[in-house]
Amino acid sequence: MLFVKPLKIGNIELENNIILAPMAGVTDLPFRKICKKYGKPGLVCNEMVSSKAICYHDEKTLKMIVSNDEKRPISMQIFGSDPITMGKSAKFISNYCDVVDINMGCPAPKVVKNGDGSKLLLNLDLVKNIVEEVRKNTDKPLTVKIRKGWDEKNIVAVEAAKIIENAGADAIIVHGRTREEFYSGNADWNIIKEIKEAVKIPVIGNGDINSPESAKKMFEMTGVDGIMIGRACLGNPWIFSEVEYYLKNGKKLPEVSVSEKYNVILEHFELLLKEKGEYTATREIRKHISWYVKGMKNATTIRNEINSVESEADFKKILKEYF
Repeated sequence: MLFVKPLKIGNIELENNIILAPMAGVTDLPFRKICKKYGKPGLVCNEMVSSKAICYHDEKTLKMIVSNDEKRPISMQIFGSDPITMGKSAKFISNYCDVVDINMGCPAPKVVKNGDGSKLLLNLDLVKNIVEEVRKNTDKPLTVKIRKGWDEKNIVAVEAAKIIENAGADAIIVHGRTREEFYSGNADWNIIKEIKEAVKIPVIGNGDINSPESAKKMFEMTGVDGIMIGRACLGNPWIFSEVEYYLKNGKKLPEVSVSEKYNVILEHFELLLKEKGEYTATREIRKHISWYVKGMKNATTIRNEINSVESEADFKKILKEYF
């Protein structure tokens, strides 16, 4: 059975149906570029941005929606709980992206305390109003990312998915955990299957896809139209290509060589430098290094060294010595 194929969302067709998840503090422009070059996902998503901050023209937020010379298509995710503000921000970001995505799944305390993210799943009337208002304000394909529910007493994903479809969304992304679970335990793929059977728009499965084998299992178990990969691509932008190759050929690509890893880290750092300057780049690369070197020899040593680096020259010197 052919699992990897082009995916139509609204009026755009993605080259393939393997998608980079939006991750706060991670999927900025440099990281998206690295994933596109070495993993080739069909769609990448920026880190979520606050609808209120966009309406207030907050400078820091506006920098987050920059997509200079980036290979399209790109999806931009907004969060918030006021339908009017969400509509206005959707209209604004539509000038910068190819797909508008609404976050109804984020479990972070600072997001849910304002009634945003996965907290919306406790108010399905509001879910409907937000999707309708955003739909009115953009002609771009519209996707909505949800979770299984708020907690085990509130498993509302199937009902929410039907409401979201009727309100005008073009696709739905489902993470198979409740908010209460955050990222613990195992994602419930059965709920994703139920949603796939309940709606006609494309359904994209998310949660615990961390290898080519698990990607295949997600397709087989749920019948989803596409998959979204999040945490498994940290330090491993190659996972998208690995999944695609495995699903097409039934065998695995050879492991990425140490020298390729070194070159990609350097390239990632150069992109950060260009985009954010030395001060920020040397700090932001730290978390990426700990992901890139995970499982490698003496990984703790380089992590500790990199964590105190404050200059481009020092970073490159330590990296070169380690590799």
